[in-house]
Amino acid sequence: MRRWIIVLISIIVSAVFLWLALRDVPLNQVVAGIQQADFGWIVMSIIGVTGALATRAVRWRGLLDDRIPLMQAFHILNVTMLLNQLPLRAGEVARSLLATHSGVPIITAATSIVIERLIDVVTVVVLLAVATSRLPSAPSSVAQAAALFGVAAVIGFIVLVVFARYPQIAHRVLAWLEARLPLLKRLNGTKRLDEVLDGLRPLTRAKHAIHVTIWTIFGWAFSLFTFYALERALDIHGVDLIIGSMLGVGLAAFSIAIPVSVAAIGPFEGAVRVAGDAVGISAVASTTLGFLFHGITVLVYAFFGVIGLIALGVSLGDVLKQPTTSTTQAPAS
Repeated sequence: MRRWIIVLISIIVSAVFLWLALRDVPLNQVVAGIQQADFGWIVMSIIGVTGALATRAVRWRGLLDDRIPLMQAFHILNVTMLLNQLPLRAGEVARSLLATHSGVPIITAATSIVIERLIDVVTVVVLLAVATSRLPSAPSSVAQAAALFGVAAVIGFIVLVVFARYPQIAHRVLAWLEARLPLLKRLNGTKRLDEVLDGLRPLTRAKHAIHVTIWTIFGWAFSLFTFYALERALDIHGVDLIIGSMLGVGLAAFSIAIPVSVAAIGPFEGAVRVAGDAVGISAVASTTLGFLFHGITVLVYAFFGVIGLIALGVSLGDVLKQPTTSTTQAPAS
């Protein structure tokens, strides 16, 4: 019963966001725009999505100290992205469990995913900060605030890595804060802090830090290229396509964080529509761009995800059962 409730809520959330994205745009014009898209640039966008998957697999393998073969990491990541199209994004839990099949401890796998998420959040914040600061319609005060926010995100992340290297300093800072804010003690701040620092500890080693930085840049560059290629495919002109790509990819990434939706349908298109409005793309073009960007991304994820299931020798049903089994057995351990 609970599963059906989640599915129902996901459908409602997607429907509401789809209505918002299409509220003043005829659907037939969106379909016509997709049909008229330049095929060559569509192919380039598919290459972009594939490149993003490959580079993220390399990054994740490095975080695991190269404990699994690269193709194994690639297939597991692709299965993850396929499962993340389902409500509640079960793919990340499945990724940790699939990694154990190659001898990786589940805590190590889970920690690597936490590191990925923290780094990607910081990257998205920086993308949005840079894009917002460059918008011609943005007031100077907003542009300056956005730039400062991006710098603050990077500095904050660096401080956390330093704390992971010297946890005693972090505990002193927390104790100082708890002495002045008693409410923090009720939140079990020490435990939460240790969990974050444990996840970031691999980045205190130069090898991991350099590896993650380089492949994060490559991964997001491929994502930006994908969006740019689709802007060109739809013959969008008269606006800054680079800033549009940064804003579109950043907002789309945040929209995926909504766990209750059907393959992020609705929130994803709405995010791209907002980005398009901000840079001056017409409502029809930005909505078409959102559907095209999302559709190609999901199709590539599905294609490589199915290949990943076959290569790993597991079925979709088996992978979906694993997170549930792990969750129910956790208290017993």
